[in-house]
Amino acid sequence: MTDLGWETPTMDLRQLEVFLTLADELHFGRTADRLHLTQPQVSRAVAALERHIGAPLFERTSRRVRLTPLGRRLRTDAEPAYRLLQDALRDTRAEARQVSGTLRIGFLLPTGGEALSRLIRAYEARHPGRRLSLSNVPYADLYEPLRGNEIDVLISYLVLDPDEESDLTAGPAIHHAARVLVAAAADPLAAKDSISVEDLAGRRTTARPPRFPRALFDHFVPPATPSGRPIHRTYDLGDDDAYGVMTAAAARGHLVHPSVDAFTSLLAHRHDLTLIPIHDLPAIPIGPIWVTARESTRIRALADVAANLPATPGGPDA
Repeated sequence: MTDLGWETPTMDLRQLEVFLTLADELHFGRTADRLHLTQPQVSRAVAALERHIGAPLFERTSRRVRLTPLGRRLRTDAEPAYRLLQDALRDTRAEARQVSGTLRIGFLLPTGGEALSRLIRAYEARHPGRRLSLSNVPYADLYEPLRGNEIDVLISYLVLDPDEESDLTAGPAIHHAARVLVAAAADPLAAKDSISVEDLAGRRTTARPPRFPRALFDHFVPPATPSGRPIHRTYDLGDDDAYGVMTAAAARGHLVHPSVDAFTSLLAHRHDLTLIPIHDLPAIPIGPIWVTARESTRIRALADVAANLPATPGGPDA
């Protein structure tokens, strides 16, 4: 066996491990067996530690080994800290191994566009070889795939209720989505270059789906205009295909729907619908959301990439 350098005057963790094991076994042979060392290595480690301390830690005779009072004090003081350090090292090694696993990313139809592509390209460039999987998440039970551990990260709107979504963490924004109104091409508002949220007073729009996050829905579809005039959130979209039901109802003039500019590309082929900018509703930030208790090295790596993405046109001040 090689000499591990325990003749140095400084203490290292291996010497402390030998000391605590010998304090437990009170036998040099059993200590050597437990640590897969030779008895001379155990003796040198203890001697080096005693030189560092400046006093004996064990009383040795031909028949037995026992701790000195100073040795008992060191064991009492050092053992809890050593166990904590071992736990920290074990947890860190386990987390480090997770880096090489697959990061599962979910996204909504409007949040899976160019901003997500930029995030993934930047992540893959910084962490080549790490695996990603992408999946579309339906609007019904928006956060259920996260909470059910079906995905690690959801690319969504960074609007969380501090009470109802206290188990979730919102990461850095990778895009700020400008606000638009989805309306029939024949709607009187379609003739305007932009509208105010006050133009929605008295108009019918969508009702909140039963399991859709309340805070996020209120952010999208305010219950009233800033002046206090009500917006009628009464059209039931159901759960199965809320997007399809909304666009069909809007095209027939049954409702208007405040949304985001991502629908520009999604509805480019539709001549019966129009998107009208809403100039006085703030842009909605889009970015990663994850379950706080399951935050991992992979998730933090993605969040770090998101935080360092260069700014894009159409940001929060656009």
